[in-house]
Amino acid sequence: MKNSLLCAALLTATVSCFGESSSLSPTGEHHQADSICLTANQLSIATGQPSLVLMSSGSVHIPVWSLSGGTVGQSVAGLVTLPRQCEAVKVEIVVTTNDPTTGPNFEDVYRVHLSQLVDHAPVMDRYHQGMPVRTALPAAPLQTRTILLESCYEVVPDAPLWLRIQREPGDPADTFIKPAGLIMVKVTPVEAPAKVHVVQDVPGYNSWPMMQAIGNKLVCVYTRGQGHTIGEDARAVYARTSTDGGKTWTDETVVANTPGYGEVPTGKGLDADGTMLLWVRRVGKPWQHDLYRTTDGVTFTLVATPKLEVNPMQITDVFEVPTVGLMALWFAGDYGDKPTNSWGTLTSGDNGATWTQTPIETGLLRGDWPTEPAAVYLGDGKILCIARTELGGTTTERAQFQITSTDYGKTWTRTRTNIGDVSASTPSLVLDAETGLLSNYYYHRGAGILRRRVVNPNQVFNSHLAWPPSEVVALGSKVTFDAGNVNATFIKGMHYLSFYYGKAPQTSVLVSEVPAPTPDKAP
Repeated sequence: MKNSLLCAALLTATVSCFGESSSLSPTGEHHQADSICLTANQLSIATGQPSLVLMSSGSVHIPVWSLSGGTVGQSVAGLVTLPRQCEAVKVEIVVTTNDPTTGPNFEDVYRVHLSQLVDHAPVMDRYHQGMPVRTALPAAPLQTRTILLESCYEVVPDAPLWLRIQREPGDPADTFIKPAGLIMVKVTPVEAPAKVHVVQDVPGYNSWPMMQAIGNKLVCVYTRGQGHTIGEDARAVYARTSTDGGKTWTDETVVANTPGYGEVPTGKGLDADGTMLLWVRRVGKPWQHDLYRTTDGVTFTLVATPKLEVNPMQITDVFEVPTVGLMALWFAGDYGDKPTNSWGTLTSGDNGATWTQTPIETGLLRGDWPTEPAAVYLGDGKILCIARTELGGTTTERAQFQITSTDYGKTWTRTRTNIGDVSASTPSLVLDAETGLLSNYYYHRGAGILRRRVVNPNQVFNSHLAWPPSEVVALGSKVTFDAGNVNATFIKGMHYLSFYYGKAPQTSVLVSEVPAPTPDKAP
């Protein structure tokens, strides 16, 4: 049966919600796109026993699917006909509740399951299980919320989209035990992100890049070996530079290639004079961390190899903190389930020549351990840090950490955010001095999506669950551990994001150029 006939039979009443959403074009411009809406009456039971009921207020009667806050496994499903030449879609739901106990102290959790009915292909070929999304409930009954469940699902043209919406009352973040009403599902076509530029794709495992701007020059430092390993002797560190926004690159130069060691760049930044600094982890006997300095991105000079009481797994990006000097964060541990993990700060009062190590948290279990942190100084003693979690699974506990300090890094508070559309991948932060907007970049491993969340940091500094939804800025490989690790920098009104992708033993280092967010276009 032709797809068009199948859609006609199943979707005779799909509603278009004109002009309700906008998509981000490769140039950073927002264009109106029509949402395709499925009302409650156009959805049917998929799993469990949800009920189709009316929620009423005065003369307004709204059909909704009542999804339990106590019974796991309730979901509803539907089919959508997509416009021709549609490349990708985002999926949102509109929910409400009529329970008088609703309030922002409670949260509920939802996820979407997606697939497409492609002719002559198994229905599971295009299956995608979305990450759970947590949001706070409204302050009063019968107020609606629009929740973004998936920001970019790539689609095959002319094939119907199947979707299933499921509430997750078994998730630790779903604290509202009363029913919630699903009013509608909105599916909106989105434009594919702009193509990325290649930094290096010679044979080998080109990976784990660092990106730093020196004036108007981009410096990309990366490592190459034979696979996803950090200690092989063949693994060395290289650099290339670009003066045209990453479109073309100079010849490769060697930064570090010590015999008997595997070397990987782990952090970058600028010193007090605006010169680039680079941390390189040197794995061998012994395990060392070397700090290099460069004025041109071509010649790198060894500055320090600090002797540290706690030997870090990594030392991450360098940033400047008034009254302190230079600061970098580190983490140490064995990725096991015993309380052997820690993290802390490194500070330098002499522009990088010597460093003082301060442990902040020790004896952490793997689930409480923040790794690969990125931080920015906000002013008035405030530092905001986002860190990776080593938890797997499919609950909201697999979310980035937020760590804050109000006293120039002397003491810190660690919380877990609502940023869950990420997997085992490094965050990178860019704070725009002109607009005050903070961009949190991270690669969603397995999904092959480079994401950005933009926020005024004052809105989340004391509200770690208030991060706005993500937007998609680049697409890459869906091979889980052979892609990811974004590192960002900026020049004027553009952000430049380095990451790697491919499939072992061949991976490439790429750069994506993305317009810096402006207040009127921030999500």
